[in-house]
Amino acid sequence: MVRATSLRVSSGSTVMQAYLLCVLVVIFYAGNILTGKALNDLPPITIAFTRLVIAFVVLLPIGSRSAWLERRSFIEHGRALLLMTATGVAFFTTFIYAALQFTSATNVSVLEAVIPAVTVVLSFFVLRERLRPIQWIGVAVSLIGAVSVVMNGNVLALGSVNWNKGDAIMAAAVLCWAVYSITVRQHMRHFPEFGALIVMTGLSILILCPLVVVEWLVVGEIPLEAGPHWWGLLYLGVFPSVVALAFYNRAVATLGASQASTFLNFLPVATMLGAAAFLDEKISAAQIIGAALVMAGVLVTLRAPRHLRS
Repeated sequence: MVRATSLRVSSGSTVMQAYLLCVLVVIFYAGNILTGKALNDLPPITIAFTRLVIAFVVLLPIGSRSAWLERRSFIEHGRALLLMTATGVAFFTTFIYAALQFTSATNVSVLEAVIPAVTVVLSFFVLRERLRPIQWIGVAVSLIGAVSVVMNGNVLALGSVNWNKGDAIMAAAVLCWAVYSITVRQHMRHFPEFGALIVMTGLSILILCPLVVVEWLVVGEIPLEAGPHWWGLLYLGVFPSVVALAFYNRAVATLGASQASTFLNFLPVATMLGAAAFLDEKISAAQIIGAALVMAGVLVTLRAPRHLRS
């Protein structure tokens, strides 16, 4: 009896740690959006490529040994590794930075809020994860709240938004992260944590290298300033690229892809608060109500019994 109680306490502690990791992931990714907006005068692939180079340097002393020792695992599960690399590391944020070149931050935020719902649907079909009806309601409520935040309460105006090719790029980013989430759930256990991050980062650099060269040839001179640009790129290379990704992988391993991704509905709220704090933007009553809906929906999804597998 004592042992069973101890196991339950340990399990509860692990879940609470996973929740905390998800909150930190949201904070770091909100910083990614705010910093990306500040660096919007740089071309998108250049931003993504530079942050990956910085991330690789940071990971080199941390993950290189474990990557070498487990090199057979990387070869054996190479297809899954390449899928995680392309979707979660190479193209997700590249698509976000590219989308912001053509569409508004509002459109990007609306589409990013769809990630948990897309992940739930893919998990249902691919991983056969089952959610109780109350959890589906929680996902829907949090999605409505997220859309309400970015639409300033006028949810009915969503259909009148002027969508463009930037929105199509952002839709690709949404699909990338959903695929990444369920692939992590299936295959990340085969790899050492930081070893996997350094290998995926290195592969992403190789994937983006020819693309960034083409971008430089097309754009010409890159207006890269020594001060603000490099501080922003350093943040992007350390926190969203390394710390947040490691935290998210751990959370998915504990909570599952559906529940961990639900936390991403907090992202518009965190971004809104960050914009108010650092960009002096005003927060409306409608946005506060939307934020409350986001939190309520996430809590309903997480407090309901865990998904069942068929």
